[in-house]
Amino acid sequence: MYLALLICFVASIVLTPFVRKLAFKIGATDRPNHRKVHQTIMPRLGGLAIYISFMIGSFMIYPDIDNKYLAPLLAASSIIVLTGVIDDMYGISPKVKLSGQFIAAFIVVFFGGISVETINIPFGGEIEFGYLSMPLAIIWIIGITNAINLIDGLDGLAAGVSAIVVLSISGVAWMMGDIFVFSICLILLGSILGFLPYNFNPAKIFMGDTGSLFLGFMIAVLSLLGFKSMTVISLIVPVIILGVPISDTLFAIIRRLVNKQPVFSPDKSHLHHCLLNLGYSHRQTVLIIYAISAFFALMAMLFAQVNEVGSIFVIVMLVLAIELLAEKVGLIHKNYRPLLNFVRGVRYMDNKKQ
Repeated sequence: MYLALLICFVASIVLTPFVRKLAFKIGATDRPNHRKVHQTIMPRLGGLAIYISFMIGSFMIYPDIDNKYLAPLLAASSIIVLTGVIDDMYGISPKVKLSGQFIAAFIVVFFGGISVETINIPFGGEIEFGYLSMPLAIIWIIGITNAINLIDGLDGLAAGVSAIVVLSISGVAWMMGDIFVFSICLILLGSILGFLPYNFNPAKIFMGDTGSLFLGFMIAVLSLLGFKSMTVISLIVPVIILGVPISDTLFAIIRRLVNKQPVFSPDKSHLHHCLLNLGYSHRQTVLIIYAISAFFALMAMLFAQVNEVGSIFVIVMLVLAIELLAEKVGLIHKNYRPLLNFVRGVRYMDNKKQ
């Protein structure tokens, strides 16, 4: 198992330069424009190296782990990668890209049997989703896939955040004794880490949609598998682990609705854009978001260990922290600061009394 991680790491290191040459040869490149941070033409097929390395690791562990989820997972991830490759080469419409994501999600849900059937609620009781169990799983997979895709805006950002998330899921899987999810996380982690040196600033290659869609899809499926015995607590744990991409996506939707823009219209107000606008360098911005992602992962581990009162306290603190971050960096609007204005108001009243 750990040998597979090492082999995936080495395979990714070896394969990435070849994929870089291939990207230039077939025209899978990213040209700079007003929305892009980079200033030169960059190859963007790097996710293919991650995928091939992952497949090598999967076939290595296959004889030792006979699991009903593996074949549908590999088939579906291949469809996701194909969708990404076509998009990196030619550019496809959001509808076509969404169709590829839906087909992949349907395969793992329908043929792999991955779904969210029930959730046990605190103090007794249970919510049964019935016919909604499969649609909810598909929505989750597509949503997380696109959330990872949206944060892929700086060198090494999506790859590093994905590595932190995968490491977190592997930790929870290990604690729960889920060997399958733990093993898949390890080989995926090795594949990402082998690619990251080429992708970190200054990047020699981008992962492209091939990589961001693949990683988003794998993270979405692994988070469902790792927490398939759903309770309210266990359902929230993967949401916290994925705090950076989920919150960035939610604020993007809110921002576009507030500004009366189409929900799927691109902009330059994501978390990494806001940090750059505050004067942080490219590397500093990426490292700050790594730290935020690691903080979410630690909070998820803490959340899983505390009692119900403690879990409510953790959630409240996280919500406040996310809101403060959004207001500080201007994720919705630079003048949107209700919580900060409230704190200033309280301080003003205290100073006035004194």
